[in-house]
Amino acid sequence: MRRTYFAILLLLIVGCRTYNPSVMFQIPKGYPIAIDTMASKVVEYKISEYDQLEMHIYTNDGFKLVDVTASSGSSGSGGNTVRYTVENDGAVKLPLLGKEQLKGMTLREAEHFLEGKYDMYYKDPFVMMDVSNRKVIIFRGEGGSAVALEIHNENISVVEAIARAGGISSTGKAYKIKLIRGNMSNPEVYLIDLSTMERAKRSNMTLQANDIIYVEPVRNIDQKVLTQLSTIVGILTSALIVYNITGGK
Repeated sequence: MRRTYFAILLLLIVGCRTYNPSVMFQIPKGYPIAIDTMASKVVEYKISEYDQLEMHIYTNDGFKLVDVTASSGSSGSGGNTVRYTVENDGAVKLPLLGKEQLKGMTLREAEHFLEGKYDMYYKDPFVMMDVSNRKVIIFRGEGGSAVALEIHNENISVVEAIARAGGISSTGKAYKIKLIRGNMSNPEVYLIDLSTMERAKRSNMTLQANDIIYVEPVRNIDQKVLTQLSTIVGILTSALIVYNITGGK
């Protein structure tokens, strides 16, 4: 009789379903997982809508800084840094030039393009440009916790980004990390495993702007199931005590 009680209790514990309402970005069975063949190659960022572009213009091959802060844009902390917004049509309104299409260009391509445009106004113009609002979003594996991390270089890795965000939380699964890239209507999803050195070597991916890193949290046992289980365990325990007292009679 005692063995029967223990068997029932064991089945109840094993059969408990796990539950966590904070789990996000679940993918259906058979969802195509992207295979990264360019993990070690730096992928240059391409300008897109709503980017904030910081621009410096020099003349005489960098001899003198051209002050464009009085023309348009909003001055940065350095006084000569101006930010311009890429509009939803991919164009940027720039001083002297007006609207210019920069969407789809890399920063180096945009710099070279604008040097050609400003050549009619300045002698040997030299343009330096950066995107000030590039970021990746990191969910560290803790319910309700996320970090929007600004990136200012083009070779930040998954491991470095997670480290900057504070590392994987105590409730996160290092062996189950998703990297979500591209348009959310049809994103590329990469599965990353950082649980061992060997697997981490194969996951040394370079991040792109607007990537999402999602560390899946450990699933918790459903609170309702725990409540029901506690009630059943209490009944079984009382029955077992009675059985022991009466000697099974």
